[in-house]
Amino acid sequence: MTLTSAGRHREAGDGPHWIDVADGESDGYDEYEGDSEYHEQDGADAEEPPPPRRPLNPFISALAIFAVLMLGFVAFTVFLTPLQANHEQALLYDQLREQLAAGTAAPFSDHGPLPVIEPGTPVAVLTVPALGLRQVVVEGTASGDLTSGVGHRRDTALPGQFGVSLLYGRRAAYGGPFADVVKLVPGNEIRVVTGQGEFAYLVDGIRRDGDPVPAPLTDGGSRLTLVTAEGRLFLPESTVYVDASLVEGEAQPAPVRRPQIVPPAEKAMRSDTSGMLLLTLWLPLLALTFAGIAWLRATLGRPQALLIGLPVALAVLWNVYDTGLRLLPNLL
Repeated sequence: MTLTSAGRHREAGDGPHWIDVADGESDGYDEYEGDSEYHEQDGADAEEPPPPRRPLNPFISALAIFAVLMLGFVAFTVFLTPLQANHEQALLYDQLREQLAAGTAAPFSDHGPLPVIEPGTPVAVLTVPALGLRQVVVEGTASGDLTSGVGHRRDTALPGQFGVSLLYGRRAAYGGPFADVVKLVPGNEIRVVTGQGEFAYLVDGIRRDGDPVPAPLTDGGSRLTLVTAEGRLFLPESTVYVDASLVEGEAQPAPVRRPQIVPPAEKAMRSDTSGMLLLTLWLPLLALTFAGIAWLRATLGRPQALLIGLPVALAVLWNVYDTGLRLLPNLL
């Protein structure tokens, strides 16, 4: 092999070899003939299309979406429903406080005794010092009524009136206002404020399904019974009743005629099937919302799609979960 100023030479043979570069054409580097083979190979590799993505199994995709929605439902029930209930309680307390000051709280109004107390109307403030509990009681015990707090069963006397008054409260969802009533013991005080005055009750005892019921009241007597569920969280096993007798305040007559019977949805451990119609409306709307987000992503891009569609999706999903909870037992 000989070396000249114009380039380098090598005897022809197997494998790559140096070739001459003419004077004036050199770019400062010797060309290596074998490079062309590697460059061609690299170019061929770069032009090869990526392997096609394996399509997702529709069943697995549907199962994953269902699992995410169920986890969202649990998170909504545990963490968000208490916030909703607290907000409702604050509004109800302000409303009832103004009515008590004006003398227009149920069972009365600006025009005298109410002909009927509508479900959802605030009727009393319930305080249990031993539990640190204070709740505004609303009329009605259907699952939807108990999303606001404690409910009064409409076919029983109001607290402070002659007869037996039943108050229903949830154990877990929407803040679980009656989660700890099973801890009450005989002698614990329960106080109630209504449009007819202030009353104090003392706990007589706790009973469960199948236990003997208290003896009938004597004329002029008043009993308050708190009702909730017992068992594992969100898996109730029985109904619990806390009975208390009036010890302070004079029992009042009922100026409002109450219904003799209530719908099945307002009885203990029943669900509100009327929510099924609402659910059949919210679910298609949720599907349309997700489809709209997908269209916005393809049209405007992912950030814009999330900015526009995510608040709408969360609002619709909130109503889906809230309606779904109404289909569960009202004491849950």
